[in-house]
Amino acid sequence: MNHVFFSSVFHVTDECGNKVYEDEIAERIQQSLGPRFQSMERSVDLQFAANHTTIELLGRDRPGLLSEVFAVLTDLKCNVVGGEVWTHNSRMASVVYITDEANISPIVDPDRLANIKQLLLYVLKGNREWRSANTTVSVGLTHTQRRLHQIMYADRDYDNQNGDNTTNERTKPLVTVENCIEKGYTVVNVSCPDRPKLIFDTVCTITNMKYVIFHGTIVAEGPQAEQEYYIRHMDGRPINLEAERQRVIHCLESAIKRRSSEGIRLELCSDDRVGLLSDVTRIFRENGLSVTWAEVATRGTQAVNIFYVTDASGDPVKSDTIEAVRKEIGLTILRVKDETYSTSPPQQSEKNGLLVTRAKVATRGMKAVNIFYVTDASGDPVKSETIELVRKEIGLTIMRVKDETYSTSPPQ
Repeated sequence: MNHVFFSSVFHVTDECGNKVYEDEIAERIQQSLGPRFQSMERSVDLQFAANHTTIELLGRDRPGLLSEVFAVLTDLKCNVVGGEVWTHNSRMASVVYITDEANISPIVDPDRLANIKQLLLYVLKGNREWRSANTTVSVGLTHTQRRLHQIMYADRDYDNQNGDNTTNERTKPLVTVENCIEKGYTVVNVSCPDRPKLIFDTVCTITNMKYVIFHGTIVAEGPQAEQEYYIRHMDGRPINLEAERQRVIHCLESAIKRRSSEGIRLELCSDDRVGLLSDVTRIFRENGLSVTWAEVATRGTQAVNIFYVTDASGDPVKSDTIEAVRKEIGLTILRVKDETYSTSPPQQSEKNGLLVTRAKVATRGMKAVNIFYVTDASGDPVKSETIELVRKEIGLTIMRVKDETYSTSPPQ
């Protein structure tokens, strides 16, 4: 009898890039990969399991769509307890978990489920049906993010890549697919900025396309991640057709960009209640905000939600609009988590003529850790002697310059 062994080695850090010391985390990883767990039970994203009803949504993305979906669910006495929303290439896919508002249990009545499905389908189709919309309702286990990849892949969101201009050239993934003739493999290389769950998105997509990964190497020691996979068809054949090679490239580009959230990140933390999401997304819509990505969760009695928003045209939202939304929802409930966001106009230092164009202020324990980007009053680079005067006045060991182009020495 032939035995097949699967061996992989991963060097991991926490989300901040630090070494993982907690034994509990390592033990949880071992348990999730252990032999006593079946494939679906291994998922780390099964917090909703069979205690909720799962709704899968697919349709053409448009401003206010999420608000309409949550409003319908509220009217139908459904409580949203979790879910995730992705948008890409003018399409929206979502997996939402609901319970009955009255008894906080899964909704299983066939007639009621059929009514929920039909009304949501009307919302998804809207007045203009560009492509078919779809709604699925079920009770059972699912892996939210893998299911979202499957939904969008089946919807062919990877088509019309030239029409997707949301990713700039610096962050656009570079994918190559070539054959290694002497070994009989197809070699897939992916280069893009590193981020959490990047490997999952890549491997999940290759698997969804019915390829088998035989070897792989991932290097992510800086801001850029490099991935290399040796793959074959399930019957052992490499990729031979140019059209298939292009399809693999487009599918992997799409898989990476689906999770690349556009817009300003808003985090909502509040006591959970029925209709909360309907109210919040309605306020977004009334202020011209479009949700490009969302994650909804309930932790005990708390609703913990994350939204990425743009304006209706896909452009950055003005700070006064964000502040108006925050005041209506609650300044302590809705917070902005975006390093580039500022509610203040650029400030000028009168004494030294410096203009602050961006700032990040933080406190770590007893330390103030602040970052400032400055120009002169005309918006031009500041002369090094001016910078040094400022540093001497504040303190040379307190204020440091972090700029590769900066030099206190005259040109040689």
